[in-house]
Amino acid sequence: MNIERLRKIMAYSEANRDKALARVKDFCAYAGMNSDEDVRDVLQIVRPVLKKKGFLVFEIPIDNDDIGALCYQAGGMGYIMINSSLPKANVNFAICHEIYHVFYQEQESDFRSKAELVDGYSYEHEEEYAANLFAGMLLMPEANFRGMYDFFRKESEGNEWDTILRLMNYYQMPYMAVLIRCYELGLPESHYVPEAFLQVDREAVRRRFLELWLDEAILQADCRDDFPRLERMVEEFGREYILGSYINERTLSIVLRNMKTLYREIKGA
Repeated sequence: MNIERLRKIMAYSEANRDKALARVKDFCAYAGMNSDEDVRDVLQIVRPVLKKKGFLVFEIPIDNDDIGALCYQAGGMGYIMINSSLPKANVNFAICHEIYHVFYQEQESDFRSKAELVDGYSYEHEEEYAANLFAGMLLMPEANFRGMYDFFRKESEGNEWDTILRLMNYYQMPYMAVLIRCYELGLPESHYVPEAFLQVDREAVRRRFLELWLDEAILQADCRDDFPRLERMVEEFGREYILGSYINERTLSIVLRNMKTLYREIKGA
């Protein structure tokens, strides 16, 4: 992340804050959530909401760290594949990034979402700016975030970087997402962002997490693999379709074989 990109992000956030907040409130109303409270187990809450929208959510360890999630819709059915080879913090953000695309994407297309721990924020076009702003506001609601910022800044004795890491741990969010949220809301005393804050690497974050006794697990990937469950589900549906004479055994066999081939490519196996 460089300072020019950060300025563009801040400018976009300022210009689109009200629109994004309205969408967050709209989504929370749809999901039966309180928009003023932070979300902890993101996937548990949003999975049934996305299912109502016709989207199946599953996790697979993708052999590409540039992808946080993939979203695809065709034939009335949608799929969101979360990259479980990324740290838990990144996965949480990627899920809510995809929520924006499912509910509010203005142009229908495939999307690839990148949600890295420190750098590489995906801001390739306006929809990506919008999705990241939405995710940050949903997962780190303003009033709640302001209160926790004050609490952790006091605990950190005014150390801004330690405050950011403690917020990162509390909200289980990527480093850059938390840093951006802090400056979006104008919380640091100085509006100047130190260059060192933008160039922090994963190892530096991990070391400081250990020193501060924070939850290092959010920096690690759990590599959950939902493919066996997905394969079993497809086979069960296939058997029902065979009984209904919609497809035959050969068609189901081809589908399952193609799924396994694609799965191996995705995993890099």
